[in-house]
Amino acid sequence: IMVFANAVRLIKQSERILRTKRIGWTICDYPRVLISNDVNAVEMSKPKILITRPDIPNAGLNLLRKRYHLIIWDKPEPIPRVELLAKICGVDAVFCVLTDKIDNEVLDYAGSQLKVVASMSVGLDHIDISSLQRRNIKIGYTPNVLTESTAELIIALLLATSRNVVHANLAIYRGEWTSWSPVWMCGTGLAEKVVGIVGLGRIGFRVAQILKSFNVAKILYFNRTVKEEASEFGGEKVDFSTLLQNSDFVIVTVALTSQTRYMFNSLAFHQMKKTAIFVNGSRGDVVDQQALIDALKNHTIAAAGVDVTTPEPLPPNHELLELENCGTYINAERYDKNTSENMTIPVTFEVNNFFRNYLYQITCFYILIQNIYFFNFLICYFLCCY
Repeated sequence: IMVFANAVRLIKQSERILRTKRIGWTICDYPRVLISNDVNAVEMSKPKILITRPDIPNAGLNLLRKRYHLIIWDKPEPIPRVELLAKICGVDAVFCVLTDKIDNEVLDYAGSQLKVVASMSVGLDHIDISSLQRRNIKIGYTPNVLTESTAELIIALLLATSRNVVHANLAIYRGEWTSWSPVWMCGTGLAEKVVGIVGLGRIGFRVAQILKSFNVAKILYFNRTVKEEASEFGGEKVDFSTLLQNSDFVIVTVALTSQTRYMFNSLAFHQMKKTAIFVNGSRGDVVDQQALIDALKNHTIAAAGVDVTTPEPLPPNHELLELENCGTYINAERYDKNTSENMTIPVTFEVNNFFRNYLYQITCFYILIQNIYFFNFLICYFLCCY
């Protein structure tokens, strides 16, 4: 009798688990799990996912619409903090972008049922990873999707800055192009120059591969580890100071961490050549922005090209935008028509796969309890007969 009662208790617990986790009935393949004819009840039972942007490409969202209850921020701008805290309450997953700061406070508001945070981004510096790990919340992001397009844009930044492309174009509209001059708007070529790359990860490596075709004299790199594959383009690992002192072009592709934050400060810029051109394709906070402004104003370095700043976007009257030797661009240019969709799909797969696996585990548990109930019933029956 005790065995039988215990089996009944376990199966009731399993049914409560299925109800409290709001498992989507339409997803679960096991036919005995919570069948309902109430359409509204079925919709509310689906896992809730907060989407923090309305302009996410449909290629990814369409994978989620039928299976999940989507809560979508309806304005094409970063979701305000107050709205994020309000809308995240009770959701099972968050589909966010790099403008959304997911920290301990947000997780407290979300509740213990939050299982996945998936970000449409290359990095995770906007997410408090340690807080997610403590709560056993899964993390998803898209580190590989933008490698090619970001590398292309960094090369474009390098060429536009070194060849004065933007300023030459503006000179036409300002009426400054009156006659030919042998030195007017002269830029700096890449051939036979030394290029230093800070951070030889996926993007840095791809940038180096492309630069090889420009007949550069040497590629130096600063990285935590030696990259054996750098021999493909004759890359030489050096320390940070050596790279700064010897490079004609300094390209930053390092990830933003506590160690790399503000690594390009006044001291770093003073170690660079006066003719050096600085390109930041990393994160705005890798650079002490005021130190960069001072270095450009005082001609400590020749020029800079950046598509990441602090803050983003910069106010129209910002000091950095007034400098003739600095080209500032929008980092949205890293996206092309394909990469935007290619970033969305892996994130939706990450969310979908988690809930499929989670449902599978819950369903297997339910089936196991049902089987325990059945076998315990048989045991009780035979004991009674005996």
